[in-house]
Amino acid sequence: MTLGSIHVHPKSTRWITPRSILDPLGVFDLDPCADVEQPWKTAEEMWTDGGLDREWFGRVWLNPPYGRETAAWLRKMAEHGDGIALVFARTDTRMFHESVFGRAKALCFFRGRPKFHRPDGSTLGNSGGALVLIGYGDYDKEILLGCGLGVVP
Repeated sequence: MTLGSIHVHPKSTRWITPRSILDPLGVFDLDPCADVEQPWKTAEEMWTDGGLDREWFGRVWLNPPYGRETAAWLRKMAEHGDGIALVFARTDTRMFHESVFGRAKALCFFRGRPKFHRPDGSTLGNSGGALVLIGYGDYDKEILLGCGLGVVP
């Protein structure tokens, strides 16, 4: 399960997106599912609740709740069409076929597994699976092509 830009491990450990992923992607206008204890900004405006029910605006950063609800968040991102999403690279799923393939402008697959952080900013552990950044707008495509995130040390 995930809350906003964090992953929640089954033992309730929170997994926050590292700055090493966010910084090369530029400034985002909105994070519709940010965490209330986020140690760094993910966007100019960060919502901690109701993100699926509200109208999105501008360039969106999306690290959605992982699990059954991921598909709804990714569907809304595809409809919005401007921003970057970070999800597990489960290319065989219905979610990918409906909301990524044929809709996204660019995909950036990581080599390796990025490490995430706790709400206090300390390093936690790796993602536990392959991740992909999905760019939906033309600007996002250009950012992903030049961000250098395809390889994680």
